[in-house]
Amino acid sequence: MGFRIPAIIRQASLSTTQTASKRVEVQKGYFAVYVGDKMRRFMIPVSYLNQPSFQELLSQAEEEFGFDQPTGGLTIPCKEDEFLNIIANLNEL
Repeated sequence: MGFRIPAIIRQASLSTTQTASKRVEVQKGYFAVYVGDKMRRFMIPVSYLNQPSFQELLSQAEEEFGFDQPTGGLTIPCKEDEFLNIIANLNEL
């Protein structure tokens, strides 16, 4: 089963509350996600998109928030410590 990459990921570097002149740069090959109660921003390598554990997070994000999100990045609906554990496991691959 494939996963469709939403357009919001390609636009993750520009928040709706920012103007083009105040663009927040996202390094090529990465995209922004927001996690936890404090909506902490993380820069995630696009290579994670094909990992099953990250695809599960994306599915949860779609179910809870949809992909039209005002933060300029993707909101992941989990606690920050859980997210960091998943990312740590992906970094070991």
